[in-house]
Amino acid sequence: MFKVDIIEQCKQNNRKAQLQLYNQYCDGMYIVAHRFLKNANDAEDVVQEAFIKAFSKLHQYKAEVTFGAWLKRIVVNKSIDFLKSKKQKLVALDEVHLKVVDAHNDDKWLVDDAITLKDVKLAINNLPDKYQYVVMLYLIEGYDHQEISEILNITEVASRTQLFRGKAKLQELLTLKKNGTRH
Repeated sequence: MFKVDIIEQCKQNNRKAQLQLYNQYCDGMYIVAHRFLKNANDAEDVVQEAFIKAFSKLHQYKAEVTFGAWLKRIVVNKSIDFLKSKKQKLVALDEVHLKVVDAHNDDKWLVDDAITLKDVKLAINNLPDKYQYVVMLYLIEGYDHQEISEILNITEVASRTQLFRGKAKLQELLTLKKNGTRH
């Protein structure tokens, strides 16, 4: 793969290599940022900031994960930082009131065939922030609870609980959609 060579060139501040790497990943990273920010201009700004940070921290990239996964983590963190700075704070749940969610409950989460992917995405957007971020990171971005806890600065228990509650709320919204009722 040429990626190691191009990354090495980027580490040497080779502008042509940086532009090539940027062009390869910018569209995908924009999609990730836009899923969080819901605004094209904000997503573009976050992607630009993420690339600036990535190029400045490239010496820390050790190829233990793919460059795309490493960069995506930066984009997700920048997106969440942006949301926090806009006063859309994540609501921290009181740890005392959290209950550990049994992972075996996942098989009960079923969605009717009439529900489209668009319906699911719209329903996710209507979730409260505290659930929306965990649901997006887990279901859409594919992060596990340990990674989510690091990104959102919450415990793994909180991540599991918020995912469980978020999925329940999501299912409720999709059921309302299926039945034609508005929420």
